[in-house]
Amino acid sequence: MRALTFQGVERLSWETVPDPSIRSPGDALVRVELAGLCGSDLHVYHGREAGLDVGTVMGHELVGEVVEVGAEVRSFRPADRVVSPFTTCCGACFYCRRGLTGRCSAGQLYGWVEGGEGLHGVQAEYARIPLADSTLVAVPAGLAPEVALFTGDILATGFFCAELAGCRPGEVAVVLGCGPVGLMAVVGARELGAERVLAVDSVPGRLALAEGFGAEGLDLGRGEESVVAAVGAATEGRGADAVLEAVGSPGASRLAIDLVRPGGSVAAVGVHTAPTFAFSPAEAYDKNLTFRTGRCPARAYMDRLLNLAVTGRYDLSAIVSHRMPLARGDEAYAMFAARTEGCTKVLLEPA
Repeated sequence: MRALTFQGVERLSWETVPDPSIRSPGDALVRVELAGLCGSDLHVYHGREAGLDVGTVMGHELVGEVVEVGAEVRSFRPADRVVSPFTTCCGACFYCRRGLTGRCSAGQLYGWVEGGEGLHGVQAEYARIPLADSTLVAVPAGLAPEVALFTGDILATGFFCAELAGCRPGEVAVVLGCGPVGLMAVVGARELGAERVLAVDSVPGRLALAEGFGAEGLDLGRGEESVVAAVGAATEGRGADAVLEAVGSPGASRLAIDLVRPGGSVAAVGVHTAPTFAFSPAEAYDKNLTFRTGRCPARAYMDRLLNLAVTGRYDLSAIVSHRMPLARGDEAYAMFAARTEGCTKVLLEPA
C-alpha cells in the first residue's frame, strides 16, 4: 500500500510500504476514507518529540471501512464504517474501567514506532486496528465522515478540556487558541453551560470560526494587556472562572495564569514540550489554583459525542479549510505548520 512516512525532522515521504495484516485475533483492518492532520502531529514533524523510527507511518485520526477482522472480533464485520480514537484501548484494565482510556495498560498511540516497537499510523491507504472491539466505534448512518473523524480526537479533546476546567452554568470561560482543539473546546464549554465563552487568538479567520460556535472573540494581536483587560471587564475584575489552554506553549500557560481568577481552574490540553512550567508554585498557591492536564481519553467520550454530532446543533465541518490527497501530505504538513492560506483543519484523502 501507499503511506505517508517519517523520514526525519520536517521530512516526509509518500511511498510504498508493506500492507498491514491481522497479527492478533482481536485486530481489524480498515480502509482509510479520511485521515486528519492534527496539531500534535507537528511535534514529531518538527522534532520536538524525538525517538520515532524512520519509516514510521504518520497520523492518528481516521474514519474508514472495515475490510477484514480477526477471529475474536465480535462487534464489527467487513463493510462497517468506523471511526477510531487516537489510541487503542482494551476497555477492561484498571484505567479503562475508570474512563482513562488514553492510558490503557494495553493501548498504543497510532503513529509511534520506536526501536521497532509500536503501532504505525493511519495516514495511509489501510490501517491495522488492535483491540478492535473496544477501540472502534460505528459511524451513525448519514453522518459526514469528517464530523465522525472529529469525535476520535479534536472534539473529544475539546470536551475533555472543558470538563477538566470545570466549566459550568453561570460562569465565564476563556479558551486560549482557536485551532481545531480550541474551537471544539468552545463547543464543549457551551455544552457544559458556560454563560460566556471568550476565545483568544491572533488569526482573524479562527476568531470568526469561534464566534460562529458562540464565543466572543478577543484578538491577541492587539496585545496581551487588551485580552487581560477584556476578561477583567467581563468578570467585574475577578478573572475567568475557567481557562481552557489549547496551544501547548509557555506563553499560553503564562497568559492562562494571568487570566484565571483566584480559586479558578486552568485546563491544559495543548501538548507541552517545555521542561518547566511557566508559573511558579507560589503563584499557584497565591491563586488557590486548580491546574489539570493530560492526554484525552477519547474513546470514553465518543459515543456521547457522536450523539451530539448527529443532532447537527453545531456546524462542525465549518472548521475544515483544506481537503488534499494524501499523496501531497508533505505539502499539507508544511502548509499546516506555517498556518498559510487560512489553514485550520486539513483532511487527507488516500484515494
